[in-house]
Amino acid sequence: METAASAVRVSKISFTAVKGLAVREVDAVEVGPNGVAENRRLHLVDETGRMVNGKSSMRLTLVGNRLDSEAGTLTLDFPGERVVAGALELGEPFETVFFGRPANGRLVAGPWNAALSAWAGFDVRLVMSDEIGAASDRGPDAGISIISAASIADLARTGGAGALDARRFRMLFEIDGVDPYTEDAWIGREVRIGEAVVLPHGNIGRCVVTTCDPATGERDFDTLGVLATYRREIDTTEPLPLGIVGDVVTTGRVRVGDPVTPL
Repeated sequence: METAASAVRVSKISFTAVKGLAVREVDAVEVGPNGVAENRRLHLVDETGRMVNGKSSMRLTLVGNRLDSEAGTLTLDFPGERVVAGALELGEPFETVFFGRPANGRLVAGPWNAALSAWAGFDVRLVMSDEIGAASDRGPDAGISIISAASIADLARTGGAGALDARRFRMLFEIDGVDPYTEDAWIGREVRIGEAVVLPHGNIGRCVVTTCDPATGERDFDTLGVLATYRREIDTTEPLPLGIVGDVVTTGRVRVGDPVTPL
């Protein structure tokens, strides 16, 4: 059942400046043609040049991060109150492959590479993508993601958990005021979120990162096993889905509390 549009609201906005590091909640974002400019603008590669994410080291998901695009600075907050900050210096061109899709960028010089390598336990390097949205799993044409609080709560109930921290799903927009999985029915249908209009075009299939507590990095919930008990056979664009992904039709500002209206 779809709830009255006036009752559907944005309950959380979350993103990470560096793909694979901790997501943080904010009160508002500017949604551009490829999504939020600071969202996953940077990413990590290992010494072979292969893309690194939370699957490579869940410890990385504990590192807070903040990108100031205007000032050209990056700040990393490590557990234990260690802060590493500085001005971004872009170096030589670098091509990273994201799940078979190449994305151009530039290596980043500065204090973060050594700090992140020591924390992860293996050598990593920061890369800044040339194109906004290029470092997302599905590319710049998938700049927004949506999940309902009801869907997360239903997954927790099905798996026998009291509650699940929504950060483990690493979604841009969390919404409230709908029944579980209502967002699935929005695929192929324009949705107004605050000042922006988006067009969801697919489901988000889940991976092992969602089995870990974002506060500790430790595995504490069998997300994939639970989803398989009741979401394996549904009609979906990706297996074991939870949440939806899409592109931007109309840019604009989105704030926590803004209405969400399928058009």
